[in-house]
Amino acid sequence: MDELKGLLGGAGRQLFDAAGQAITSAATEYIGNVINEMFVKKESDTKRFLPSIKNMKVLGERAVGSRSSADVQDFYQIRQECLESGSLFEDPEFPATASSLLYSKRPDRHYEWLRPHEICDNPEFFVEGFSRFDVQQGELGDCWLLAACANLTQDQKMFLRVVPEDNSFEDEYAGVFHFRFWQYGKWVDVVIDDRLPTYRGQLIYMRSSEQNEFWSALLEKAYAKLHGSYESLRGGTTCEAMEDFTGGVAEMYDLKDQTPPNLFEIIEKGFKRNSMFGCSIEADPHVLEAETPEGLIRGHAYSITKIQLVDIETPGRSGRIPLIRLRNPWGNEAEWNGPWSDKSAEWRYIPDAQKEELGLNFDHDGEFWMSYRDFTRYFDRMEICNLSPDSLSDDQLNRGKIRWEMSMFEGEWAIGSTAGGCRNYLDTFWHNPQYVMRLDDPDEDDAEGNCTVIIALLQKNRRSRRNMGVECLTIGFAVYRVTERDLAQKPLKMNFFKYNASAARSPAFINLREVSCRFKLPPGSYVIVPSTFEPNEEGEFIIRVFSETANGMMENDEHVGVGDLDDRIAPDDPGFHQPSPQRQAMERLFLDVAGEDGEVDWVELKRILDHSFRDDLPKTSSLNGLNRQTYASTQNADGPGGPGGPGGLEDLLGMLMNMCCKGVLGGGEDTNGNRPANLESQIVPTQPLHDNISAEGFSKDVCRAMVAMLDVDHTGKLGFDEFQQLLTDIAKWKAVFKLYDTQGSGRLSAFQLRDALNSAGYHLNNRILNALVHRYGSRSGTIPFDDFIMCAVKIKTMIEIFRERDTDGSNQATFTMDDWVEKTLYS
Repeated sequence: MDELKGLLGGAGRQLFDAAGQAITSAATEYIGNVINEMFVKKESDTKRFLPSIKNMKVLGERAVGSRSSADVQDFYQIRQECLESGSLFEDPEFPATASSLLYSKRPDRHYEWLRPHEICDNPEFFVEGFSRFDVQQGELGDCWLLAACANLTQDQKMFLRVVPEDNSFEDEYAGVFHFRFWQYGKWVDVVIDDRLPTYRGQLIYMRSSEQNEFWSALLEKAYAKLHGSYESLRGGTTCEAMEDFTGGVAEMYDLKDQTPPNLFEIIEKGFKRNSMFGCSIEADPHVLEAETPEGLIRGHAYSITKIQLVDIETPGRSGRIPLIRLRNPWGNEAEWNGPWSDKSAEWRYIPDAQKEELGLNFDHDGEFWMSYRDFTRYFDRMEICNLSPDSLSDDQLNRGKIRWEMSMFEGEWAIGSTAGGCRNYLDTFWHNPQYVMRLDDPDEDDAEGNCTVIIALLQKNRRSRRNMGVECLTIGFAVYRVTERDLAQKPLKMNFFKYNASAARSPAFINLREVSCRFKLPPGSYVIVPSTFEPNEEGEFIIRVFSETANGMMENDEHVGVGDLDDRIAPDDPGFHQPSPQRQAMERLFLDVAGEDGEVDWVELKRILDHSFRDDLPKTSSLNGLNRQTYASTQNADGPGGPGGPGGLEDLLGMLMNMCCKGVLGGGEDTNGNRPANLESQIVPTQPLHDNISAEGFSKDVCRAMVAMLDVDHTGKLGFDEFQQLLTDIAKWKAVFKLYDTQGSGRLSAFQLRDALNSAGYHLNNRILNALVHRYGSRSGTIPFDDFIMCAVKIKTMIEIFRERDTDGSNQATFTMDDWVEKTLYS
């Protein structure tokens, strides 16, 4: 069923809720057969990786990092190079091969890729401009895309943003074209060549009603490239394409069971805001795109092109009737044949002036009118794409169009960090990203003083990875009313969600690209929690809020910085900075460990740490080449520093002195003046210690990072004062770890990392926590003791590097390139 949810198009795709409601058994059988046929893959088939979006030009962005200017396909540069060489462009990122058509099977016949001038005489990009009648469907099941294209032609500004006017078969023709699409908050410029798939000299996919017009066929190819192949466009929703054409937010309405009583008002307001509309009828499980007795096509996406209250005068009465104009992307005689259809008797009662205002015609062009009542009766689903504020021109605003207010944030669900699952999983739910939404002013025309708000959760980069087996996650969101007192806690913790019910939520958790819903909420502050249904499902998302009046939105997250140490684990300060027995003992220990040079390098530090923290590391059959009996002789496991207690600096010092006196760390003499066998004599490997450091115990990176953290003069070694500070830090971090490692396993759940670091005095936001879990977490979602220490070392080091430059406490620091590279590399 998971495959069905992500692939079904038109009204054939049902909404699945968190409990996994199933579509009818007949529909499941039919669609299952279609899906099975699509995914039968022969062993001889080759799998082509997607064209990387990093090679597509992001409008308004410099090429940096992995996106160097040499990698990005620039339309104008490519066209100039082709004109200079006298060649036609052939796109290496989307070649004219079967792999660009299909990813799940081989083509069923031989398709030939031809350029437009090989298909017809005198090809043109536009023939007498563009209109909704330029979009005709081919063999590909992407009527959802065609319906969106037809809607797009209704607005010149939006159309020309997607389909640039500098595409031409005449001026500077070089076989290269480009189109622009919105992708997750950015506009990308997609470059293609003009080789199109044909069979017997005819286009097999989207085409124009004019045989020599090619903008629609080339647009479809660019959209296929964006998603990896033409086959990736099979099955979808009109809203998805409309969003990619406009950057808007989509809504879906079930017209059978959940038609809102104010739907006509919603549609009217949508047209005032230049929204785009699509609709469909549930598919017949036995017949593909079956026609109803009323002339409508099941499982087929229609576009809504106009809505109007029309004056009507009959012999008995007069008034106004709400009418809706729709278009079938096939662009033929397959039209509605009921009341208000072409040439129906009802049109006799409409004044001629009104007919002229409506632009009424009775051509067999796939476009027709029907009453609003019949629309809600015969159609099953309606989709609205609400346009982003920048989609409206000043001229449109002057003509009465209205903008939405919009806020947007990007986020991530990371395993063990911010992928907390839905409210069913209370222990981890609060770990999901949280966003504060403030609604201050009610709608102007709302009698109850409420605010209209559309919340949309969009998961990123799923359709384009279909050929790698990636499907949409099951996603949703919950909305909670909060007070200023609640917001003092960042983020809201588990107890808040335990004792507070949601004020609103998405209708269902569903595995579509986007989940959205329109709400009427009283003014106030709310926290939105987007999540997957199950915990530990990884993905990226965008959360957007559209409202009729201004809204404020911010992430409800901690500010990065240093706080107080947890009272439960603060180690006692033994007063090392004053002459004392503890300091003298520490100095003797340090000199024994350091040797003749009086400093400790990372190898010597590793020897100390592997012995002193053997009970804290994840258990293995042997530790650092030493057997358990040898370890047991070096420490009393039942002492304060053992598993039974958190342990402080006094315990750590005691352990180190004990091991030193027994010769485990090297140096020292027994009571008779004889030096006991040192560490080298107990290590299993026969190679010298420096050449064969065991991979078990603390890693080389951890030990080197600890040295680098305190090595001010960059010698690669620590003096006594630095060594003393390091032991203090290690004792603190060990105590924190033991506080949360209640099972004594030597590992923390990654979900505990935020609380553990807070106890250590470090406050980090979700983005940093996600990075830490990606860097230091294991596949099982846990963090071993030595990686936790490494994590703490890294945080302390980076904060101190920053603080050193932030001399005025402004939370800003300046680094030259040399400074930054040196400090980050060594740390």
